Amino acid sequence: MPHTIALVDDDRNILTSVSIALEAEGFKVRTYADGTEALRGLSASPADLAILDIKMPRMDGMELLNRLRQSSTMPIIFLTSKDDEVDEVLGLRLGADDYITKPFSQRLLLERIRTLLRREQLAKDGQNPNIGEKPISRGELMLDPARHLCTWKGQAISLTVTEFLILKALAARPGHVKSRDQLMDSAYGESIYVDDRTIDSHIKRLRKKFKDADDAFNEIETLYGVGYRYRDR
Repeated sequence: MPHTIALVDDDRNILTSVSIALEAEGFKVRTYADGTEALRGLSASPADLAILDIKMPRMDGMELLNRLRQSSTMPIIFLTSKDDEVDEVLGLRLGADDYITKPFSQRLLLERIRTLLRREQLAKDGQNPNIGEKPISRGELMLDPARHLCTWKGQAISLTVTEFLILKALAARPGHVKSRDQLMDSAYGESIYVDDRTIDSHIKRLRKKFKDADDAFNEIETLYGVGYRYRDR
């Protein structure tokens, strides 16, 4: 079955051109011209991945993302304009998996879509290459790569694939510093480039999710100018 992509943008030219490109690659595409319409459609019939514009009438991409993340962990890519750096960071904190700046290359968008869908599939189905990988236990933290399961003090923490891969890279070797480049490779693979702010935003989101469960959580340490590490106790 082809993957279904939800494309949400108030620019009809983008809806048309991107839809044609995605359908030519074998994807099924559902288009929405604003966030309200998209929320209604995705609540009734979920997609495998969503591409959201930030600035839209009625309900903008940020609010739509927030509403979707209340019930879904599907991969989400933001489309942003060049001057929306604050929105990019906020969107990633709220739960987007990636962002692409307009004007964008459709080839780059396709690469990002395939990467996110591939990781999502590998994390969930029986072909998971981590199926034989043992769970990682670090004090109150437990990560089970085969089941894409994360718990803290026995409480389940819902993580996107990107967040899970970053946390796994850190927790696998507590006390060892991981540079942003190393974390990028762990989460995105060597063929996809994302800038430093993307990794920083994912780390902030990880911390927030754990602090929502336990305000005393402080296991992920920042070494300014160097990178991040999982606390070695």
